[in-house]
Amino acid sequence: LCCWVSALVALQSCQCLAWKPCAVVAWGAESQHVVAGYSDGTIRVFSISRTEMELKMHPHAVALTAIAYSTDGEMILSGDKDGLVAVSSPRTGMTIRVLADHKGSPITVLQCTRKQYHDFGVEGGELWLATSSDRRVSVWASDWLKDKCELLDWLSFPAPAVPEGLSSLPPSLAAFCPWEPGTLVYVGFGLQKEALFYSLRKKQVVEKISLPYFATSLSLSPAARLVALGFDERLLRLLRCPTSDAQDYAGHDDTVHLCRFAPSGRHLLTASHSAVLVWELMGS
Repeated sequence: LCCWVSALVALQSCQCLAWKPCAVVAWGAESQHVVAGYSDGTIRVFSISRTEMELKMHPHAVALTAIAYSTDGEMILSGDKDGLVAVSSPRTGMTIRVLADHKGSPITVLQCTRKQYHDFGVEGGELWLATSSDRRVSVWASDWLKDKCELLDWLSFPAPAVPEGLSSLPPSLAAFCPWEPGTLVYVGFGLQKEALFYSLRKKQVVEKISLPYFATSLSLSPAARLVALGFDERLLRLLRCPTSDAQDYAGHDDTVHLCRFAPSGRHLLTASHSAVLVWELMGS
């Protein structure tokens, strides 16, 4: 898909993309749109069914590094390599807000999830998080129709001095936990090789799971208590929570830089430099 959207835009490379949340329209067909972020700071919305670009916006001055739809598909959140996060409306083509809290460090993850209206004592029906490569995670509550966006929590994870000879650090990655509302999972370069479960209600790490290596990709199943982790060592690990039972799988010949569970939770997509694999999850 990245190749397809790149092919539709000359001289610019597609850096990130996201599917619009499925919404069933009056005649029963599902919405089929993707948003892509490019190296020139632009955002483009594409129709899959018509194989054409429908909208172009330019909220960033530098290359995009992360992008996501809001849970209702009415807003697009985009992050760039300078650490700025923009919130744009695909209906009007306007950027309604720019957040500079992570300025100075590339945004690595943007993710949105639904919340109960009065969860955590703040207004809004949506939570979203931004993660930057300097091991910081910000969590926000928002109500875009009322132009409300409130910082709920700010996390900063410590790390040792960078070892000599290390050309790049493992990415900082975070995701909301589908089976434990109000909890997020974080992996990244740190004092230990581990996955951290952080409670937004208790304001603390409530669980640590040891890992064999620093993770390079992360995904949580929406249908089962499963965490998928990819590693630079060409390994895929499935963790079953809360027992922390681990199953390791080989199959890639390079860093596993992408893990994504399907919405059904029955399949897992993983990608490395030269291969994309689809795994069927039995009995999950």
